Amino acid sequence: MFSTAYGNVGSSIYYALGLVASYALGLTPIVFLITGVIFYLTAATYAEATAMYPEAGGSSSFARHAFNELASFFAAWAQMLNYTITIAISAFFVPHYLGGLFWPALEHGPGDVFFGIGVVALLSVVNVVGVKEAAGLNIVLAITDLATQLLLVAVGILLVLSPHVLIHNVHLGVAPSWKSFLVAIPVGMIAYTGIETISNMAEEARDETKTVPRAIKFVVLAVFAIYAALPMVALSALPVHKLADGKYASLLGTSEAQGGFAGDPVLGIVKHLHLGPLQSAGEIYVGLLAATILFIAANAGIIGASRLVYSMGLHRQVPDRLSRLHPRFGTPWIGILLFGGVACLTIIPGQAEFLGNMYAFGAMLSFTIAHLSVIRLRIKQPDRPRPYRGPGTLRVAGRELPLFAVLGIFGTGLAFVVVTVLHLVVAVAGVFWLTLGMLLYVGYRHRHGLDLRTTTRAPRHERPPDFEELEYKTALVPIFGGDVSAGALSAAAKLIGEQGVVYAIYVLPVPSQLSLESGLEEEEALGRSVLESARIQARRRGIKIHTGLIRTRNPGAALVEEAERVGSDVIYWSAIHAPGGEQRIGPTAAYLLSKRPCRVIIETQNPPAAADERVPMPA
Repeated sequence: MFSTAYGNVGSSIYYALGLVASYALGLTPIVFLITGVIFYLTAATYAEATAMYPEAGGSSSFARHAFNELASFFAAWAQMLNYTITIAISAFFVPHYLGGLFWPALEHGPGDVFFGIGVVALLSVVNVVGVKEAAGLNIVLAITDLATQLLLVAVGILLVLSPHVLIHNVHLGVAPSWKSFLVAIPVGMIAYTGIETISNMAEEARDETKTVPRAIKFVVLAVFAIYAALPMVALSALPVHKLADGKYASLLGTSEAQGGFAGDPVLGIVKHLHLGPLQSAGEIYVGLLAATILFIAANAGIIGASRLVYSMGLHRQVPDRLSRLHPRFGTPWIGILLFGGVACLTIIPGQAEFLGNMYAFGAMLSFTIAHLSVIRLRIKQPDRPRPYRGPGTLRVAGRELPLFAVLGIFGTGLAFVVVTVLHLVVAVAGVFWLTLGMLLYVGYRHRHGLDLRTTTRAPRHERPPDFEELEYKTALVPIFGGDVSAGALSAAAKLIGEQGVVYAIYVLPVPSQLSLESGLEEEEALGRSVLESARIQARRRGIKIHTGLIRTRNPGAALVEEAERVGSDVIYWSAIHAPGGEQRIGPTAAYLLSKRPCRVIIETQNPPAAADERVPMPA
């Protein structure tokens, strides 16, 4: 989860650095420190809310639980703007890095515009067809990306970092002006595109109440380390200088047409590291890696938009046609093509600053709603279990408010006001987007006789006359070893519904040399500890659970007998609970399939490189 999230968040350094430097000049490192603090507060908000409600949707889901469906739509529509701009800006900067290596015509218009639109068009078609993501490749690229950025920081510190230059880069109130400095802060938040990624992966996570907050914490640490150090290296290599007309500039934020590196800032850093015989190879490596990472980031934006539009359709927020699945490929093809088209439209002006400010508009609005939702949930549901609680508590009128969310809403709200007030074009475009969305929402809900505030899910499609839906009331979950998967318990609970009962059975194999009734005291104590953990996990999720421990020489036969004894409707076999060496379908699972006392569902696990991809196999 960390690798996937960092692959999205970390990609933004390849364009955010130049955009922020064009405004903040010598104060660029300070801007990234400020935005890093805001990001930390926002990440804490997402960690607490996602651990409470481990479902896709991010701020839209938080707003639904905290307020109502209208607030959820408003957050979702702001998220859709974020995804659309992420697609556009990532695709727009791909040709700049390629042009910096091979073909200068791609570094400016119209080459960069046509190439960027081509990238969006290609990825939109690919996602309509439904080509699967190469999860292993994405993880490798994310790790390579982080390692490369850390290497750049280390080499830059050794070769070019100069505190003297950094100090003389700053001319307070002049370069940058205070207005430009303030504008740079919300623009700097574009460096943190992708925080929604972790929230949207919560449903796929194993033991999401622990893994989600942990992944967010690691992403924050990694991103903060990079964004605190790399701008200082960049401004040491490409310092601020005075132009002939008396203005100040840095090649880091100057367009390629004027000899700068605003379109490929990281490549610009490498070109000024003076690597000797490694110079050419280093430039090619970083340039191609950056282009690849940005290409994948654009694809991730399209995937995010497609998931979001489908979720909005399920909750009756947008017309059914937008979320309708393709009859052959099974993807929300109309939504993908529509928002891919909108991304292409935003590329046409060829203005990276406009894209950056539009992202800031949508992101700050979405983050502000997330902070508001967490504050509201602390008031509305103070006793609800919170597997993760953000740092700091503020007591107001006898209520405990989350300090991190209060500070976060101040930061994101102020940044939203700044980017709106100081950029008329952004304000007009942003208000137009929000107005269009609200008209769409109100018109659609009114046409279908739905009020604006009540959550309503789309009705199920008609089933064939001979369709018979299986109903489970009890599920048996075998557990071996010292681990328990909250995800497996939740998956089993979803099969049986709210009134069903999960039987968590710890199986303790006893060697033939020992008596069934004696020995293995430590192993039995471990089993009872695991079952206690299972009970705690179940209570947190509102799952009705019964537990038991079986000592046996034949685990398969014992489970068949136990399933018959409790009248289990389904056995849910999870690979994480399987005996050692049986992470695939081993002897015990094979025995269950052969005897099959009831329905058997096996959740297998791929090899370690893609351990997060699990495939339920009903039998």
